[in-house]
This record gives sequence, C-alpha cells and structure tokens, in this order.
Amino acid sequence: MFKIRPLLSALINQRLTLERNGGLYNFLCMMSEASRDEQTAKPLKRSNEENEDSAERAQDAKRIKAEGEQAEDEKKYPKKKVALLLAYSGKGYYGMQRNPGTTQFRTIEDDLVTALIKSGCIPENHGDEMKKMSFQRCARTDKGVSAAGQVVSLKVRLIEDIVEKINGHLPPQIKVLGLKRVTQSFNSKNNCDARTHNFHNFTSQKAPSDPSARRYITEMSCGEPFINNDTEFAVITVRGQSFMMHQIRKMIGLVIAVIKGYAKEDVLERSWGQEKVDVPKAPGLGLVLERVHFDRYNKRFGGDGLHERLEWEREGEAIRAFKEAHIYPTIVETECQEGSMVSWMSTLPVHDFEETATVTQDNKDQKQDNADVGNEAD
Repeated sequence: MFKIRPLLSALINQRLTLERNGGLYNFLCMMSEASRDEQTAKPLKRSNEENEDSAERAQDAKRIKAEGEQAEDEKKYPKKKVALLLAYSGKGYYGMQRNPGTTQFRTIEDDLVTALIKSGCIPENHGDEMKKMSFQRCARTDKGVSAAGQVVSLKVRLIEDIVEKINGHLPPQIKVLGLKRVTQSFNSKNNCDARTHNFHNFTSQKAPSDPSARRYITEMSCGEPFINNDTEFAVITVRGQSFMMHQIRKMIGLVIAVIKGYAKEDVLERSWGQEKVDVPKAPGLGLVLERVHFDRYNKRFGGDGLHERLEWEREGEAIRAFKEAHIYPTIVETECQEGSMVSWMSTLPVHDFEETATVTQDNKDQKQDNADVGNEAD
C-alpha cells in the first residue's frame, strides 16, 4: 500500500513534468518559429530598403544624366536670338497671343511653343515663362485672323535642321517659313517703325488723348474685284507701323458703310476727331497679316557684316504656296458656307453715323470685346 502511493506519486509527477516540458516545448517551438519569421523579415526589409535605395540611385543617375545632357546640349547648342517668319491660318484659333491659365482658348502661340519644346529648341521648364526666352511677337492678331508674314523673336538652341524639326511638331495650318539671326537686343514688336494720326475711334475703349491711339498709316489700296465660288471678293491692302485691337476691321467696316450708302464721306473726317463716332466692326475672317517691316533695324544692322537683313524675298514662293494652300481656301470656303460678311452687312442700318456714339453702344462693344478673349491685335 505504502509502496504503491510513492509509485503513483512518482508517475503523476513524471506526467506533470512531461506536460510541463511539453508545454515548454510547444512554447519554445512557437517562439522559435516567430523568431524565424522575424529573422526572415529582416532580410526582406533590408531587401526592400536596398531596392528603394537602388531606385532612388537610378532616378538620381537619370536626373544627373539628363542634366548633363541638357548642359551638354546648351554647350553644343548655345541659345541665340533669332527671328522666325511664321505663316498660319487663323480659323479655329483665338488669336495669336497666349492666354496663360486659359486652356480652353487655343491660340497660335500655344501650338508654336509646344513645337519649340518638342523639337528641343527651348527647355521644357521655360514653356510657361517665355519671357526667359525673350519671346515677342511682332503683331497680335484677332480671333480667326490669318498671317502670311508674322515674325516672332526669341532665344533658341540652334540645333541642326531647326526649321524642319519645329515644323515637324506643328499642325499643317501653321508653318515656320524662315529663320534669321538677329542682335541680342532685337525685339520684333519694338523694332517696327514710328507712329502718328489719331485712330481712337477705330479701336475699343481708347480715349482720344491716349498717345497709343496715334498710328501711322503709310499705304492703303484696293485691288481689282474677282469671282470665286460665285462670290465676289476684293483685296484691300493696308500698310502701317502697327495696329490697335480691331483697328483694321473698323477701318474696313466704315469704308463699306460709306460705299453701301449708309454713311456719308464726312464721317471719315469726324472719326479722326475728338468725338466718339459709331464705327462698325467688319468680320475678322478675311483679315490677313501679310508682312511686317524692319526698315530702321535693317539700316542699322543689315550691313554690319554680322547680321542678316530682315527681308524675306527668298521665302516669297513658300509664302505664296502657303497662302494658296491654307489661307485663301479657308477664307473663301468659310465665307461661302457661313456668310459672315453678308450677315454683318445686314446690321449696318442699325448704326447711327450722324450722331455721336452713345455710352450704351460703347459699353455693348466693350462687352463683346471682353468676350473675345485673346483677340488683341497690334
């Protein structure tokens, strides 16, 4: 009896010990597996960190390489001031000048700047700040107005085949026809020639005392009428130092009003005076900027042996071909389809050419001008 109890007690103690040892074993097993997971996670973490470091190093290397290539390009192709001869059909565009932050109003300059960047002529980060490239257009054209001889000046990288590469990124209705090196101080707008006369009635919201209303018109002529698609057209040529917003359209509008008998000829004299005259504004569809002139610049720098004269006789055939392919057909077809000039002429009777224009009419004109975002012409 007494022998059995110690034996049972020993068995029980051995079982408890085994259970405890088993429990300890299981616990050690779990601790061992967790330790193995942690040990496995550490190399994975190090691997991820190494991958991230590798990616960062790759990005840094790519950036350094790009910066090096850009520096090499700038060293190989230093920025030089040039004048670009530009032709375009203005249909579908809201004028020449860009309107930063207004992407819904597409302009000629929007597409031109994009092409300059894609061709590698200017850095991408300068696209929104073209002042850094000393960019300046010679004339700002209205919505829908075309040009056969627009000139812009800016600094570019003189890469090989630069004109062809720029044109490769332009739509067919815009084309660079020529490029010439100019002086570093050249400004395509400011290097045009002197101004005088008072045309405050031929623009919008311009006081007669404003010096900018004085412009110099050197020539105005009308060619022989011709028939195209059963519609009669005539080409009126106006040459001047520069033009204000809507100036030519209002000049043509008043001439047509006189010819159609809605206004007397003396309205022309009154329009150059101090009083405000109700001057109608003709549609912009048929307006084409033919060429710009740099007589003073050519006289000063054209013969110095370093710079070319800003004349484009060699590009004459290319200009003519572009006009016949893109500008004239667009004008004729659009007029025949939409009848913008005919519709506009039907509004001439509502104008009062005998009395001074009222403030109400002036404000209506201003509202229309504000609606035509980006339509300033110079």
